[in-house]
Amino acid sequence: VQLQASGGGLVQTGGSLRLSCAVSGFSLHYYAIAWFRQAPGKERQGVSCLTTADGSRYYADSVKGRLTISRDNAKNTVNLQMNSLQPEDAAVYFCAVGSNCAVVHGYVHLYDSDHWGQGTQVTVSS
Repeated sequence: VQLQASGGGLVQTGGSLRLSCAVSGFSLHYYAIAWFRQAPGKERQGVSCLTTADGSRYYADSVKGRLTISRDNAKNTVNLQMNSLQPEDAAVYFCAVGSNCAVVHGYVHLYDSDHWGQGTQVTVSS
């Protein structure tokens, strides 16, 4: 099982980026794919998750309305469209696979998260 995040970069405040998580080694069916982020000196935060069995989507309170998670079964990718980016969104973004998702205390929680990909850096200039 391998996951590879890409699509990060430098964007101005208010700008957009589209991250992609390429999944290999297993099918996207019947799993949960989540995006996390970690800024320097801060804890890792779960920002979005998608359960592939029923297509449910979950978002952290801080990103709701600005981020959209989607999947492309043909390409075996899970994408994260990020709009209206703010300096506080700057972080390294990771994707991970687990069994299910939930929103706990305003953040996305991924259950049984045993596979993680390398991150992609998102920088937002003010």
